[in-house]
Amino acid sequence: MPDRQPSVGLVVPWVSRASSGLLDAVRSQTLEMARQDHYLPSVIGLDKEDSQADRQSWGKIEIQALRVRGPRAFGYAPGMSKILMHQNPDLLHVHGLWMYTSVAALRWARRGKPYIVSPHGMLDPWALRNSRLKKRISAVLYEDRHLRGAACVHALNDAEARAIRAYGLKNPICIIPNGIELPIETTVNYNKKDRYLLYLGRLHPKKGLRMLIKAWSRIRKTAAEGGWQLKIAGWDQHGHQSALQALTERCHATSSISFVGPRFGEAKARLFQEASAFILPSLSEGLPMSVLEAWSWRLPVVITPNCNLPEGVKAGAAIAAEPDVEGITEALLQVMSMNACQLDAIGARGRRLVEQQFQWPHIVEQMVRVYDWVLGFGSQPACVAT
Repeated sequence: MPDRQPSVGLVVPWVSRASSGLLDAVRSQTLEMARQDHYLPSVIGLDKEDSQADRQSWGKIEIQALRVRGPRAFGYAPGMSKILMHQNPDLLHVHGLWMYTSVAALRWARRGKPYIVSPHGMLDPWALRNSRLKKRISAVLYEDRHLRGAACVHALNDAEARAIRAYGLKNPICIIPNGIELPIETTVNYNKKDRYLLYLGRLHPKKGLRMLIKAWSRIRKTAAEGGWQLKIAGWDQHGHQSALQALTERCHATSSISFVGPRFGEAKARLFQEASAFILPSLSEGLPMSVLEAWSWRLPVVITPNCNLPEGVKAGAAIAAEPDVEGITEALLQVMSMNACQLDAIGARGRRLVEQQFQWPHIVEQMVRVYDWVLGFGSQPACVAT
C-alpha cells in the first residue's frame, strides 16, 4: 500500500434521486467506504432540481453536482472534465452508461490512470433494445471506447457478467452485488383487515407495470375478498404514469389501485412498514435495490427472472413470476391464497438472506480489494474473472 490514503472519484449520472436505485447503491457504498477509511472518496455527477435536498444524505463526502446544458438524456456538463483533472484521483469508478459522464471519464483517462465501469444493467438485452438507435450512435462515438478502456467492468451478478461478455467486452469482470442498510428488526401484521401489495420504483416501461395492472384486473374479485389493494409508488419518467392511469381506468381497477407518487426517507420507510407484500414485475434489471429493501423489512416478494435474484427464489424468500400477464396473475393468486404464517415465513427468509449476503460492509470490502488490485496494491481478488 502507498504511504498516503489513495483517492477514488465516483462518477454518477445524477447526484440526486433522479438516479433512483443507482443513487441509493452508490451513496451507501461511498458512505461505507468512508467509514472503512481505506480510500478517500469524492463524488461528481449531474445536478437536478432535487439535488440540494439529497446533499445531507451524503454526510461529509465531497460532492460536485454540475448543471446540464442541452438535452438531459445526454447530460452534457462542460465543467466535469476540468473538475476531474483538478481532483486527479488515483482511480475513477464510473456508474452508468450512455451519457456525457462516459466522455468525461475518457478524457480524464488520457492521463494514464485506471478506471472501473459499473453498467448497472445497462448492457442487458432489454436495455440495449430500448432507445436502440441512440445507443448505437453513442457506442460508435464514445461508449465502446469507454468500456474497452476500463481496467475492470463491475457486474452485479452472473447474469450481468454474461450480458457484458455478450456485448463483446473482454475486460476483467468483477462480480459484486449491491447491498442494503438493514432497518431495525420489524414485524408485519398479515392479519389486518386491509392489506396492500407494494410496487416502489421508477414508473418506466421496463418495470412491467402494464402487465401488473392487467393481471390485477383479472383477480380484482379475489383481491377484494382478501382485503388486498395495489399501491404503486414512484416517480414518473417520460410521462409513463398517465398511460398507466389510463390503463387502470380501462381495466375498471381504479378502486383497488392507487398511485401515490415518489416516496423518500421516512415516507418510504412507512410504505414498507405498512405493506403486506412487494412486487417487481420487471423486464430488465441490474440488481434491484427495492427488492433488497423489501426483504430487509421482512416482506414476501414477487419477482421475475429479469430481476436477477435467483437466490431469493432458491431460498424461499420470493415467489417467481414469468414476465407476462399470465405469469404475474398466477403469482398474485399464490400470494393471496397464503395465510399469515406462510407470508411471515417467506418474509423472514428474505430478511435472513440480506443479513447473510447483502450487507454493505462485506460488499465494500470486496470492492476495495478490486481497487487495490487495479492500482497494483494487491493480488487479483476471487470475485474477478479475467
